[in-house]
Amino acid sequence: MPLIVASDDDIGPQPRRDLGLTRIRHRVYAPTDAWRALPPWDRYLARVHALATVRPESVFCLESAASLHGLPVFGEPRQLHVMDTQWPTSHRFGDVVLHTSRDSRHVVEVGGVRATGAADTTVDLARALPPAFGLAVADAAVSTRQLGTCLLEELISIGDRQCNRRGRARMRWVWSSVDDRSESSGESVSRAVIQWLGFPEAELQVGFHLEGFHDRVDFYWPRCRAIGESDGYGKYGDIRDLVAEKRREDRLRRHSDGFARWDWGDVMRVEPLKRALLGARIPLVRAPQPVMLATLRTNPRSLPPR
Repeated sequence: MPLIVASDDDIGPQPRRDLGLTRIRHRVYAPTDAWRALPPWDRYLARVHALATVRPESVFCLESAASLHGLPVFGEPRQLHVMDTQWPTSHRFGDVVLHTSRDSRHVVEVGGVRATGAADTTVDLARALPPAFGLAVADAAVSTRQLGTCLLEELISIGDRQCNRRGRARMRWVWSSVDDRSESSGESVSRAVIQWLGFPEAELQVGFHLEGFHDRVDFYWPRCRAIGESDGYGKYGDIRDLVAEKRREDRLRRHSDGFARWDWGDVMRVEPLKRALLGARIPLVRAPQPVMLATLRTNPRSLPPR
């Protein structure tokens, strides 16, 4: 989405809404209709670029760096995050948080904007985000089917070298759960919730051959011959996609004794996912982890849906 940089004199005295513009930052505007149509994570990326426009010396970190690298961003984060090691403590101005740290960060340019490198960004978010979301970021960083620019060993090494003790237990849980076969944030978060509910671990990205087709599934439980599919946003763009997916599902059901399908909302509410898995005859094999499940209820780092 194009951003418009202008002084107040350029815009004139008219209300911005009369010009069809929304103010993103001081002197930075966006066409209102295009702004409203953006999904929350793209709206956040536009805010990052707006700040970079007026403060090109900024080094973005945390969710702001993740949005630049193409790592997962959940909803629209409240703050923009910038590294500023000249201050003794972190501080905030409006929606911008300036972070200081005793631990150095590798700085790169992404499309002309400075940010912490993908590995440092992943480690920082593994400490800060709710665990399932941190797992999704780490999966994306190491998975060749997503960003795929980091090695897990590199992430572990960076985390272990840091002086920062905050969020270390959460970070280590993320490292223990990373899987480079993950293909989406929905799969990563689903995998965490499935574990916390007490279901057995599934095999990922298993392929089936039938009638000349090769169909790969998100989750497969071989002991109970059950298949699980995590639907993402916009997966079925038109009726042809829907028909093709229905035929694919019919083929897969012939390979299995149980089939479960769920979407992002089912995972976030937990119980719909649990019902879907039980309906596919997948047994509970351990006690649930309510403390971990409770971390899904809110993400204090993101704005409520607009």
